[in-house]
Amino acid sequence: MSKTLIIVAHPNIAGSVVNKRWLAELRKHPDRFTVHELYAAYPDGKIDVAAEQARVDAHENLVLQFPVYWFNCPPLLKQWLDDVLTYGWAYGSKGKALAGKKTAVAVSLGAPAQDYAKDGAVGYTIAEALRPFELAMKYCNAAYQPMFAFHTIDSNAGYDAAALRVIEQSAADYLAYLNRLA
Repeated sequence: MSKTLIIVAHPNIAGSVVNKRWLAELRKHPDRFTVHELYAAYPDGKIDVAAEQARVDAHENLVLQFPVYWFNCPPLLKQWLDDVLTYGWAYGSKGKALAGKKTAVAVSLGAPAQDYAKDGAVGYTIAEALRPFELAMKYCNAAYQPMFAFHTIDSNAGYDAAALRVIEQSAADYLAYLNRLA
C-alpha cells in the first residue's frame, strides 16, 4: 500500500471539531499517512519550499485537507500552492513532480449539501466551486481524484449528540476514502 501525504490547512485546528477528528483518525495509521499541518509548521507564514517539495516527492499520493472558507481554501494553503508548485518542478517541460501522482481534496463545509446545488443557496456544486484545485492538479499532470466533501451544520450553531455521531461517521468515511486512493 502506498503512503499518502495529507497537507492540512486549518488556521484554528484546536477549535475545530471535524478536521480535528479527522486528524485523530489519520494519526492512528502513521504507516499509511503522513499528516503535515501547515499552520503548525509555518506560524510565521514563511514556507520552506525545498522541504515541502521533498516531502511531496517522498509520497505516492497527495491530499489537501481544509475547511472551505468563502468557496476557497485558507490563505496559507493558497500560499503553499503558489510557493511550492513551481515551474520546472510541478509543471513546465521539466516539471514532473506530480505527474501521475494521485491527488485529491478533502474538505469540510459548514453548510448542508443541499446548499451546494444548482437550485441551492450557493447555486453551484462543491466540485464547481473548488474547480481551481482540480485544474491546478491536472495542469501539473497529476492524477486528480474525486474530492471528499463533508457537509455539516453551521459550526457556529454548536454540535449536539446526533451531530457528533455524524462527525464520527465522517472520520470512518474519510479513512475509507483515503484507503481507496492508495
